[in-house]
Amino acid sequence: MNLRNKTLSASGFHSPERGIIDVLDDVLIEIDAEGVIAAVHRHGDPNYRTIRDARDASGELVTLPAGFYILPGFVDLHVHAPQYPQLGDALDVPLEVWLQKYTFPLEARYQDAAFARRIYGLLVDDLLTNGTTTALYFATIHQEATRALVDICLEKGQRALIGKVAMDNAGECPDYYRDVSAQEALDGTRALIDYVRGHPDNREGRVLPVVTPRFIPSCTDATLEGLGAIARDCGCHVQTHCSESDWEHDYVLARHGMTDTDSLDRFGLLGRRTVLAHANFLTAKDMETVRAREAAIAHCPLSNAFFANAVFPLRTALEKGLHVGLGTDISGGPSASMFENARGAILASRMLQSGVDPNLPRSARSTFGPAQIDFRDAFHIATAGGGVALDLPIGQFTPGCQFDAMLIHADAEKGTVRLFEDRDKGERILQKIIYTASRPNIAATWVGGRKV
Repeated sequence: MNLRNKTLSASGFHSPERGIIDVLDDVLIEIDAEGVIAAVHRHGDPNYRTIRDARDASGELVTLPAGFYILPGFVDLHVHAPQYPQLGDALDVPLEVWLQKYTFPLEARYQDAAFARRIYGLLVDDLLTNGTTTALYFATIHQEATRALVDICLEKGQRALIGKVAMDNAGECPDYYRDVSAQEALDGTRALIDYVRGHPDNREGRVLPVVTPRFIPSCTDATLEGLGAIARDCGCHVQTHCSESDWEHDYVLARHGMTDTDSLDRFGLLGRRTVLAHANFLTAKDMETVRAREAAIAHCPLSNAFFANAVFPLRTALEKGLHVGLGTDISGGPSASMFENARGAILASRMLQSGVDPNLPRSARSTFGPAQIDFRDAFHIATAGGGVALDLPIGQFTPGCQFDAMLIHADAEKGTVRLFEDRDKGERILQKIIYTASRPNIAATWVGGRKV
């Protein structure tokens, strides 16, 4: 169902600001020819009935039946596209072992472009079916395979930001899987930017290029410096890992004598369109630097539980005014579902607040103070928060934003949501969706008003 040049009559929810759930009860959403929301008319507005009758008469009105609810499409801020085959594998070893023993050998296989196209096609299909309308992708060092990911996202209709991974440090990257020099890493980055921006099927700019140093340990200083210059010249987004684990955080302190945040900043890689994955070990000074640069954090709660060695203080970051979105971190996180990751964010925050040592008295069990979030914050960072992090008009049903949305069928036969008319109304419906919905509850997905 293409909704461009249509008016959608629907009920649903969005969270344009943190802590606020806007309940959309039988609203009219006008979508223009480019898939942008032109207007939202609420039931009870003076012109609501007139507009509805006019759109109905012209054949432009699309009405959703009872039991269906629209939500903004999920914005996944951290996906390692080539790691999809190992989703759920090798989660019992430290990060540095996981990379060297399992992940780098898998990513090296993407030298085979046919293998890349097969895996990437499955991944994009599965993410769209899970309601993820926008994904920020790490690819591999391989030019042909990364271009295949660009092609597939354009073909299948997903909004995507894609980076050719830069990794040239021979001390931390295996000989069989790395850029042979800083110059090759930089040339490959520029080549992908040109490919994305010049793609004949990308006139709407639905796929964007991303400057992608894997993380500081994998890059020489020459590459980091060169990538900072490219980011300044091209105005592209930047993505990297930041202070993810004890090993990674301590490595940067030992090599550069400063935290990841300060090091990335000095290389010109920290700015308004930078997304830092994980960031579990940010100091108070680091948080202030990230806030001042208007960079963003990709919070990856499921992955953090396995590899980060610490819990990211999400509520603290939000209350300090940092831009924060949600990421699955496929495959460090074992689920491609943003619903699962939203629930993971809630659980992690509760444990951070309550503490985990039963041998301590309740008053001493946690030194963090208020840390708990609820479904409102989780929903916000999975949608509008992700849009703000990327500096893109997505994640909410507001005029001027793209109509990227998912349709939730609460009564789906194989779904996991159970609503009861005598008690579940308004915001409470969204609460149940966030806590209990699964893939069978997602009946449709739109990107820019097009069903995908």
